[in-house]
Amino acid sequence: MSVVPLRKEGLPMQSKTEEKPIESKPGMAAVQIVEDKSAVKEDTVASIAKSSALSKVKPFMQWLIPPVMGLALLIGVWSMIAAVTKGLPGPIVTFEAAVKLFSDPFYINGPNDQGIGWNILNSLERVGLGFSMAALVGIPFGFMIGRFEFLARMTSPIISLLRPVSPLAWLPIGLLVFKAANPAAIWVIFITAIWPMIINTAVGVSKVPQDYMNVAKVLNLSEWKIVTKILFPSVLPYMMTGIRLSIGTAWLVIVAAEMLTGGAGIGFWVWDEWNNLVVEHIIIAIFVVGIIGLLLEQSLLLIAKRFSYE
Repeated sequence: MSVVPLRKEGLPMQSKTEEKPIESKPGMAAVQIVEDKSAVKEDTVASIAKSSALSKVKPFMQWLIPPVMGLALLIGVWSMIAAVTKGLPGPIVTFEAAVKLFSDPFYINGPNDQGIGWNILNSLERVGLGFSMAALVGIPFGFMIGRFEFLARMTSPIISLLRPVSPLAWLPIGLLVFKAANPAAIWVIFITAIWPMIINTAVGVSKVPQDYMNVAKVLNLSEWKIVTKILFPSVLPYMMTGIRLSIGTAWLVIVAAEMLTGGAGIGFWVWDEWNNLVVEHIIIAIFVVGIIGLLLEQSLLLIAKRFSYE
């Protein structure tokens, strides 16, 4: 027999454990939403920053890795050749000699015993003088050849005849005329650097659209206005190409010229080190000549971009 508990009429029956509803404070939901949005925003900012960093690092690595691999290949091949060639110093020996050499590059123990720094400066001075004179003569002459067809036909056989001549073939002429080694070396630089300037400038002038020249005739512009306002902006890329070729050739030729003329200079220094059988210094000079030539060319590229009329 079961006993059914009685409850009073109108009173609800209470259980032993009464569950109370969870009370939410005002604004709690809004705070939770803001926190969620902040977390999403932080994740987004972090992912954007990460992708931005990767986008900057990747091109840099693509630019850096190939040259580094090329240099590593060069050093590896050099090491293997040095290992089987008697008397040829390897990369480590050459590096140690370079550290010692450049620790005091500007010493002077006599006219024929100077630091490598002085020899580099002397060579740059000769190249600068010969190159400047070639620019002063070659660029205006190139404008005239490109501007006047009769002058172009008249000078074409002369340029075609003299341009292929080896630069060192002009050295005896310089020694005969100037009676001294230093101006003879400058003369060789001049005659070597002038041809690319003349040819490229003349080609640039000939490529100027004829419509521009017709407009100049209609406006009755003076020759000076034609050169400065029409020809020069159009010819500048060609002219800068000729200048780059000239400076590279001039720096290449000065080493050979100084080997023959003597005196202070990187070419004479290389020949003197060969006579002393200091082969590691010769290898150092090869790298020095290459680095300086690269810097000269890159400097001219920056100048060309800075003064581009495109």
